[in-house]
Amino acid sequence: MLKRRTLMAAAGIALGCLAAVPAAAQEVVKVGLILPMTGPFASTGRQVSAGAKAFIAAKGDTVAGKKIELIIRDDAGVADQTRRIAQELVVNDGAKVLAGFGLTPLAMSVAPVATQAKIPTIVMAAGTASITKASEYITRTSGTLPQYSVPVGTWAAENGIKKVVTLVSDYGPGIDAEKWFTKEFKAKGGEIVEAVRVPLQNPDFAPFLQRVRDAKPDAVFVFLPSGVGSLFMKQFADRGLADAGIKLIATGDVTDDDILNSMGRPAIGTITGHFYATAHDSPENKAYVEGFEKANNGMRPNFMSVGGYDGMALIYAALEKTKGDASGPAFIAAVKGLSWTSPRGPVSIDPETRDIIQNIYVREVKEVNGQLHNVEFKTFEALKDPEKAEAK
Repeated sequence: MLKRRTLMAAAGIALGCLAAVPAAAQEVVKVGLILPMTGPFASTGRQVSAGAKAFIAAKGDTVAGKKIELIIRDDAGVADQTRRIAQELVVNDGAKVLAGFGLTPLAMSVAPVATQAKIPTIVMAAGTASITKASEYITRTSGTLPQYSVPVGTWAAENGIKKVVTLVSDYGPGIDAEKWFTKEFKAKGGEIVEAVRVPLQNPDFAPFLQRVRDAKPDAVFVFLPSGVGSLFMKQFADRGLADAGIKLIATGDVTDDDILNSMGRPAIGTITGHFYATAHDSPENKAYVEGFEKANNGMRPNFMSVGGYDGMALIYAALEKTKGDASGPAFIAAVKGLSWTSPRGPVSIDPETRDIIQNIYVREVKEVNGQLHNVEFKTFEALKDPEKAEAK
């Protein structure tokens, strides 16, 4: 125990000392990218890292006179590993920025490191609203589940859906999605017939879908983490929910562009809300998709990739503003209020919350030129995170 306390104290001293080194003295700014590159959430790591690399390929590896070095580490989706890797990156590798974080528990585990080391930390994937509250050095370029869920609730209430069952993964993002969809849908006159929560590690949705069918709602609202949608869609079809007249509405995680084609015809007609689709119609996105697919053997970019791409955009813009100073206080001060045009559309960083302000699009899965795509048809412009907006 004494040895462990000594090691922890030494790590703390090292973090504190490193935080005090002036960023201006560094010729290289090392960015520690911590992602699940193996395990059940490896698709998230693959997409985020590819998006980050795509930005560097497009813009070069130098900003404000500093060379950007990307250090990618695999946490396999395990929070204890995420925190250990973050400490090693800061203490041993001299990382000046931490980024990535495929799931909420992984992002939360690094908050004490970010605070103690005063190191800028960019969440590129995880979506629970409270993450940015965990440390004043955390900012985000993905989005929050309340942002995605409220527009789906609005659309459902305005399009003849009266009764809904919610079905979400039972952890932070799922609870956020359930709460904010329910709040919006009920405020507009809708009724929640039942709220179903599915264990995060449980791949068998069949019994939960049977509960949905038995409740006979007009629609089921779903949140599942990225990558799980293909299995869910198969079981949704197998259980005959569409044949029973139950419409599928969801956050965009469910119809993830990375795996959408593998879902097949059962996915067609699904309505979702999210910040990015491969089919988003803009010059910036067309250039992004072309470059991304060319660099990744034809892999289709998804919303996770854009979180990685825009995370690097934020890092570059902040360093330009600070003239290369990557120290935590200067970097985070520079982040507040930044704005740029992303492949997803116009984005900015809320100066009060350090969360991203962005358009949320309502989309329908359609077949386009023999491929399945999330086709946008309605835009909710410049949405802040509703949870933090309400708390003000």
